[in-house]
Amino acid sequence: MTNARSTPLHRTILAVDIEGSTGSTDPVKARLRAALYELLESALLAAGIDRRHHDPLIDRGDGALTLIRPVDRAPKTVLLDTVVPALGRLLAGHNARRPADRFRLRAVVHAGEVLYDGRGCFGESLDVAFRLLDDERVKRALRRSREPLVLVTSDDIYRSIIRHGYEGIDPDTYAPCVQLEVGGRTHQGWLRTTETVAAVKGRERPVMAPVISLDGYRRHA
Repeated sequence: MTNARSTPLHRTILAVDIEGSTGSTDPVKARLRAALYELLESALLAAGIDRRHHDPLIDRGDGALTLIRPVDRAPKTVLLDTVVPALGRLLAGHNARRPADRFRLRAVVHAGEVLYDGRGCFGESLDVAFRLLDDERVKRALRRSREPLVLVTSDDIYRSIIRHGYEGIDPDTYAPCVQLEVGGRTHQGWLRTTETVAAVKGRERPVMAPVISLDGYRRHA
């Protein structure tokens, strides 16, 4: 019998998923998976996050899950201002060098309590992260984007980190895009693409549809 660990452990959650991978042949999938892991580990190392700071990467078939431990060397801000941008740049470089193996990614950043048993990890925080990552509106945003990566963050990350505008993080480049129910609670997702960034640089607010703003939230319509 495998017992769940009774004490939940706090983790910062970074998960990525390859767009449209089910349409690829198995040999292509193998190459894309190898490239994904190489790029993800390189992006983490670009921020000084190595294997001492995170659990072993968890395979998701057409994606990967990174659970980062609560250490001073790996604050949540680093995921937003260094790791995800580095991953986007590395992916763009890969696609330019290997056009036959081009791929694009959806990424999610969240944080919360995670439980472990002998088969892996689980918990409501992971449910929220994967629901955001797999939401059709996030997939649609990537299809509409010209860039290799789009990022969605949870409302917890937005309210605790992004909205404060720490160095390298511009809250105006995030737009509310998703509302979903998990565990009897409504969770808002915030989307960042190059299109939302360009809209801010052009002094226009990005319009993300459908948008359902809640009282107290920044309105982007």
